[in-house]
Amino acid sequence: MKHPVFLKIMAVSGVLLMLIFGLNLIGGIVRDRQFHREAATRSVAQSLAGSQTLIGPLIHSSCVETWDVVTGSGTGQTSTEQRREFALTALPDDLNVTAGAAMEPRARGLHKVNTFALKANLTARWNDLASLQPQATVKNSRLQCEAPVLMVAVGDARGIRTARLRLDGQDRALKPGTHHRAYTRGVHTVLPESTRQRSEPFSAEFQMELAGTERFSVVPLAGTTAARFTSTWPHPSFDGRFLPTERAVGAQGFDAVWRLSALATTAPQDITAGKPVCSEGAPEEGSAQKGCTDAFGVSFIDPINPYTLSDRATKYGLLFVALTFVAVGLFEFMKNLRVHPVQYLLVGSALSIFFLLLVSLGEHLPFSLAYGIAATACVSLLAYYASHMLGSVRRGIPFGMGIAALYGTLYLLLQLEQTALVIGAVALFVVLTAVMVLTRRVDWYARLAPAAAPTPTP
Repeated sequence: MKHPVFLKIMAVSGVLLMLIFGLNLIGGIVRDRQFHREAATRSVAQSLAGSQTLIGPLIHSSCVETWDVVTGSGTGQTSTEQRREFALTALPDDLNVTAGAAMEPRARGLHKVNTFALKANLTARWNDLASLQPQATVKNSRLQCEAPVLMVAVGDARGIRTARLRLDGQDRALKPGTHHRAYTRGVHTVLPESTRQRSEPFSAEFQMELAGTERFSVVPLAGTTAARFTSTWPHPSFDGRFLPTERAVGAQGFDAVWRLSALATTAPQDITAGKPVCSEGAPEEGSAQKGCTDAFGVSFIDPINPYTLSDRATKYGLLFVALTFVAVGLFEFMKNLRVHPVQYLLVGSALSIFFLLLVSLGEHLPFSLAYGIAATACVSLLAYYASHMLGSVRRGIPFGMGIAALYGTLYLLLQLEQTALVIGAVALFVVLTAVMVLTRRVDWYARLAPAAAPTPTP
């Protein structure tokens, strides 16, 4: 062959393409396991209760305005009744929410789901209830309103375990449902008709024990909303439209405080209009135009989810293989060794199987332990094989140490989410520097020149 080096490069490139295909298959397995975990979360939510959002307390009343419209004249005169249906809503001027969540993890097969039992205390105060007094829009019309209803809505009523209401210091019985046209899940009590004419301050204290899955939030519908959430869960993710004013997060749990004014949100107007609550997490910019109501809350995330970490690790698979092939190629080039493309394939396969071991072991063991076992197994195998492939234990051990350094760097990248990019960039720069230093005196033309054909003997 006149150009064996280029043929070798083509063969190794073919091996690399095969490994890329294999890594994509492993990535597909990881994504499939993630899908099953999400299905397990949905299954638990369907059996217990989904994420919870508290709306209230608020007072509303359904009203109808009717009037007669006369058409024609004389004996042909007719009268028809017109009607307008509307709702009156009294939102509190001050709302104080205190909530403590205790974790109650559930499982579906291998998958753990974070569920919680929340004890919430809501104290609402109205300066007056003038907004419950209907106003006619047509002269000589007739107004008829149902009795005012005090309600608290939740995201999933199946999670309500206990509920208690005190009005002006007296207990009131609660009934299921809210009688509200937009927020139907929750509890309510019917107030006396005389409440509508009340001009002095009105207060309500609501206590609830509520179960849910993974997330809890509150709608800031009052003129002034103060909230405090506490839990023993050490990994909260504060989301929604507002972050806590104060927060303390540690190994023993978290304590977060919000203080919000109606001047900073359109939630009071949106609740009055019956708009839906924004979806979980911070809504996309411009969500106000999409017609959803502001909320704030906390998600009980699991930062050591093995599928998320395995998926992130798999994305570095191609880089692992490429760097290892560079290392093998340098040994082969600098030491005048001959490494067959099949040996490249076996080395790349050992690197790829690490990611499959990681996700499978991570389903049964803590992620750090699963990572250590998978990395140790692959480093030992590659060091043993390299000792024979490179013709010496003295070459195989440094090769294995280099692979171990790669796995160590990857573990560091998985733990340091905020600085993963800079650590990865520095590591690649160090590798490139090492390759350039080792090959700085190489005469590439001489090395890559095809061997001269032997001169025939006459």
